Amino acid sequence: MSLRRFLKESSQNIITIKHIDIDNYQEYIGQTVNVTGNVNLGYLDLAKLPITFIKVSGYFNCAGNRLTSLEGAPKEVGRYFKCSYNRLTSLEGAPKEVGGFFNCFNNQLTSLEGAPKEVGGFFNCFNNQLASLEGAPKEVGGNFDCSYNRLASLEDAPKEVGGNFDCSYNRLASLEGAPKEVDGNFDCRGNKMKFTKEDVKEACEVSNRIFV
Repeated sequence: MSLRRFLKESSQNIITIKHIDIDNYQEYIGQTVNVTGNVNLGYLDLAKLPITFIKVSGYFNCAGNRLTSLEGAPKEVGRYFKCSYNRLTSLEGAPKEVGGFFNCFNNQLTSLEGAPKEVGGFFNCFNNQLASLEGAPKEVGGNFDCSYNRLASLEDAPKEVGGNFDCSYNRLASLEGAPKEVDGNFDCRGNKMKFTKEDVKEACEVSNRIFV
């Protein structure tokens, strides 16, 4: 079902509130909401999101729970989105638009399918079980950190990274697929192949330091 159709069919039941946090979230369990401020559901031992979110104008934090799914997560987040320190194997259900950074590190992700296509700030997916970057955002305004995964290839990496690019401690034997432009540092230490700075310069235009 498209988002437009979903909104049309659900509009009668959507409520708008200022914020949701540990003190008031139980009042809205089972409801569908828009939030004009922030949502903080971090470290509540949640096995699933108890509320269906449509749009959150501020930040959305559901880190430090036992989530295995992002079902119920907002479609649009004005500031940042944090779902790190959970048990996610997929980003299906994640927001399509995120104005700030996106944190999904320290999960059990095997794919980035479902991630936003563009992220205004940084994108952190380090310390997961990613074998590829399929589904990664195409444009990242800040850092992109995919270190400590199982990557054998950088295919599907963002084409432009506004900050640092970190692909260290993976299983890379080639830098093919690396971003064309990195406005910060480029870190490719601890991979299957010992890369040189010349290897990085051939693959990518790096504005700052190169770590090999």
